[in-house]
Amino acid sequence: MIEVKHLTKRYGNHTAVSDLSFTIEQGQIYGFLGPNGAGKSTTMNIMTGCLAATSGEVFIDGHDIFEEPMEAKKCIGYLPEQPPLYLDRTPREYLTFVARAKGLPEKEIPAHVDHVMEVTQTTDVANRLIKNLSKGYKQRVGIAQALLGDPEIIILDEPTVGLDPRQIIEIRELIGRLGESHTVILSSHILSEVQAICKTILIISQGKLVACDTPENLEKLFAGTATVELEALASGAEAEQILGTVPGITHLEVTNGGGTCHARVESGREDDRNLCADIFFAFSHAGKAIVSMGAARASLEDIFIELTGAKPEEPHTAHKPAEDAPGDLPEPAPEAEEKEDENE
Repeated sequence: MIEVKHLTKRYGNHTAVSDLSFTIEQGQIYGFLGPNGAGKSTTMNIMTGCLAATSGEVFIDGHDIFEEPMEAKKCIGYLPEQPPLYLDRTPREYLTFVARAKGLPEKEIPAHVDHVMEVTQTTDVANRLIKNLSKGYKQRVGIAQALLGDPEIIILDEPTVGLDPRQIIEIRELIGRLGESHTVILSSHILSEVQAICKTILIISQGKLVACDTPENLEKLFAGTATVELEALASGAEAEQILGTVPGITHLEVTNGGGTCHARVESGREDDRNLCADIFFAFSHAGKAIVSMGAARASLEDIFIELTGAKPEEPHTAHKPAEDAPGDLPEPAPEAEEKEDENE
């Protein structure tokens, strides 16, 4: 569906993207992760034909984005981080304008506009000025323009930035529905968001691809040895004695906590379920109760930090600094002070 081959983008002495290569398969939701300045937005702008590359190739459904831009762009619907909205128009007027700009047949435009508004649940605000809509509705209108023409690929750059928790959930659900009929590429700083809806995760750092796999495989890869954490109704000394009878333990940390103890157990085994079973029977044989026990796995945040050396931003962050200032696309009109729609 998408092939990126040895892509490089330089701004003077700064290399934003360095020899980047990856493949996007049809019918999945992909998460595109990386710290600020990693090259995510630059890569997306190149993939969508909005920015030239210094070198490399990008093929969209077999079409070279540089040699066959019109054919390639027909396969893509793109929502930049700042939605390209015209604030003095209504969603219906704006979407009709975008449909004409995309070259849709005039007779088919009303039906297309009605369809994308229905999918994005913006029909009820179709005739209100965009400047008077809430951030959540503006984002929905931005996604609606990306859907016009029914492109096979939807690329969304930070689609939930600046939204409140309820709006974030609604946009996530919308992206999940889009993934049923489109290939979706989602850039986000919210790791829980990516982990919740993406089937494959690409992590980029300093313009290079450092990981590409499913969340489950990434967790297994970075989990290393089997690790179990437990809380038991026993003293620390009793827990150490009991765990000393369990074969294969390579590292043990035990802390007391007022009538209970907490233990972290590491083993050279690959299967943490068997380790949990052995620990359970050891405590049972000693007549001590285990209050809770579970396998400790590497979180996506742990993996992100390990691969990039950077901490992800907090989910509540409303705005982030511009990732790659050169090449960012300007908005069609400066955004006026928002008047929130009380009905959202």
